[in-house]
Amino acid sequence: MANVDLSVPQTQKVAIFDKVGGPVIVKEAPVVQQKDLKPGQVLVKNIYSGVCHTDLHVMLGDWPLPSKIPCIGGHEGAGYVVAVGDNTPEGLVKIGDPVGIKWLADSCLSCEQCNKGYESTCLDAKCSGFTVDGTYQQYVVSYARHVTPLPPNLALDLAAPIMCAGVTVWKAIKSAELTAGEFILISGAGGGLGHLAIQYAKAIGLRVIALDTGAEKKALCLEVGAEAFVDFKESKDLNEDIRAVTGGLGPHAAIVAASSAESYEQALDYLRNGGALVAVGLPRDATIRANVFFTVLRSLRIIGSYVGNRADAIQAADFAARGLVKTTYTIKPLDQLPKVYEDLSKGAITGRIVLDMWA
Repeated sequence: MANVDLSVPQTQKVAIFDKVGGPVIVKEAPVVQQKDLKPGQVLVKNIYSGVCHTDLHVMLGDWPLPSKIPCIGGHEGAGYVVAVGDNTPEGLVKIGDPVGIKWLADSCLSCEQCNKGYESTCLDAKCSGFTVDGTYQQYVVSYARHVTPLPPNLALDLAAPIMCAGVTVWKAIKSAELTAGEFILISGAGGGLGHLAIQYAKAIGLRVIALDTGAEKKALCLEVGAEAFVDFKESKDLNEDIRAVTGGLGPHAAIVAASSAESYEQALDYLRNGGALVAVGLPRDATIRANVFFTVLRSLRIIGSYVGNRADAIQAADFAARGLVKTTYTIKPLDQLPKVYEDLSKGAITGRIVLDMWA
């Protein structure tokens, strides 16, 4: 944290949209001051923010739940605590701490869901860049009990995308309940979530099949540890090509990180008996059509996995700090966010985009 200015200015740069559909506009805006923080809130000087496809969905109004309007998007932040609200319980954070800001900004921590570790499904949950302003700003108001303490040896540009992409796929892999040596397929493997999922799966001894399309994504998937790559556009028989890698039986689980309805329809066909489909990607107006007879006969599991809890975030960051997981990313200034959204909508981004909030 050498030479980090922890003072709090009056104004900052933000990226905001004020109507469903956008556009997102980068402009100057006020910074919330320490005296205006509520008990339990913290102000984080945000150094980097990852860009997630979810942020584009939120701006476009693709979901059946509305966001706050106007809204500062973003939910993959990494920076330093610069102010703490009065009467915040001691010991949670202190000024100067490196922290991550994730999709789940806050939850009650006392309901049945929170007590079971399902903090994201708390009825009082607050979500960064959705129900509260997020990380596309230089100074972010967040919550002391939910910011993620970051290992001091983890660079903030590496940490930022772990706060959503990393946490989300790590939780999804855990939800599949696999054993080392078993096959896991990652759909959308060359994207921001997918290429991290490959690394988390490999780190715990799983054998990874990457499903995506294009030479660039194939190269990335194989570089980060996939045992095989199947190109869904080039394949003449997707099920057979996937099963051929797995001794004819299919993978034990599929993590669908792709944002297409077709990815879900395919997965139930190529899974082996007893396999698990873990739903992560959120295509608009999509449904999973499962034949009840064969779902029962084959003992298939369909699991929804919605980000992770506080412990999952700490674990996900620890993998990165130990060098077992590393995001492939391109750094761009915040001013480039509109163009990044354009590329995201075209599926033209390999890996992840990380915004330098101060460039």
